[in-house]
Amino acid sequence: MLLQVHDELVLEVPKKEIEAAANVVRETMANAYLMSIPLETEARAGVNWGEMKVL
Repeated sequence: MLLQVHDELVLEVPKKEIEAAANVVRETMANAYLMSIPLETEARAGVNWGEMKVL
């Protein structure tokens, strides 16, 4: 993890591991605390902020 900005995490991950890392982070963040409603998470990847694509 390189940076946390409010409720966002910025990670540097090798290209071949992006999907696996995104799945782990989404699952971990969504289940960090048991709530009565689901906590939805989203993952994006790109070489810079302007090129981010939803995974």
